[in-house]
Amino acid sequence: MPIREDSCVLEEPRQVVRKFLARPQHEGLGAIVRRSIGRFELKYFDPFLALDEFSVTAPAGFPDHPHRGFETVTYMLQGAVTHEDFEGHKGTIATGDLQWMTAGRGIVHSEMPAAQGTQKGLQLWINLSSKHKMIEPRYQEIPSREIAEVSRDGVKVRVIAGEALGTKSPIYTRTPTMYLDFSLKPGAHLQQPIPITWNAFVYVLEGEGIFGNSKSLPVSAHHLLLLGNGDGLEAWNKSSKTLRFILVGGEPLGEPLVQWGPFVMNTQEEIDQTIDDFENFVNGFENARYWRSEAAVSLGF
Repeated sequence: MPIREDSCVLEEPRQVVRKFLARPQHEGLGAIVRRSIGRFELKYFDPFLALDEFSVTAPAGFPDHPHRGFETVTYMLQGAVTHEDFEGHKGTIATGDLQWMTAGRGIVHSEMPAAQGTQKGLQLWINLSSKHKMIEPRYQEIPSREIAEVSRDGVKVRVIAGEALGTKSPIYTRTPTMYLDFSLKPGAHLQQPIPITWNAFVYVLEGEGIFGNSKSLPVSAHHLLLLGNGDGLEAWNKSSKTLRFILVGGEPLGEPLVQWGPFVMNTQEEIDQTIDDFENFVNGFENARYWRSEAAVSLGF
């Protein structure tokens, strides 16, 4: 369903139906993440498997680990991270850059700090439909300068995926997805259409804002807001500081899901097969037998 892109009043603004504070936890090798989707209270929000706001300082990081059956979207907020995988792909994404990785049938990779100080960012896991789970791995890496940025009436948006303020992203999403980075100046008001059949959420990065209903209480940084039914999001910044948040929406897959750590399939039999494939270096994991990332070697793994 196309996103309605006009400036008229939303007919049915979505209300906040659940709210979570993402508290810090340890992940990877000494990294700290604030996990809001993929935690005990919210295991899955179709098609979204996980959302982490990560903070990592060398030598901590996310050394060699596998994936199958979904996509990871890494969006850098501060610093830089270097990615390496067992197919020889290597690259660094810095502040404002994006990597949209389709793990498909299998990838083993590492994600490690590439700059001094603390590196911060977001990583979103998006499920793939059964027909796409075993496709070949693929990358879309978008430098910050190529992400469309539009401003209007105190609202600035970076259009990572989908459409906002009349601007569309070139990112291709197998699972139909919108990913928008909004900044609202004090006093600004936003109305953003969302396809009615999609699931959607807000994650607050900076400041505090009011979402869904102008009489609602303000919500501060590190909170995830699940949005109910409706045709879009309405938000206000009634504070004296800039409000920054991401709005993410996606078309639900409506398929069975079985997850075992970094492997996400549709049945237990497929998970068992994936574990067997990984342990025996077959069916997409052939290159894992002898590969170690440069980061892993330097850390003595």
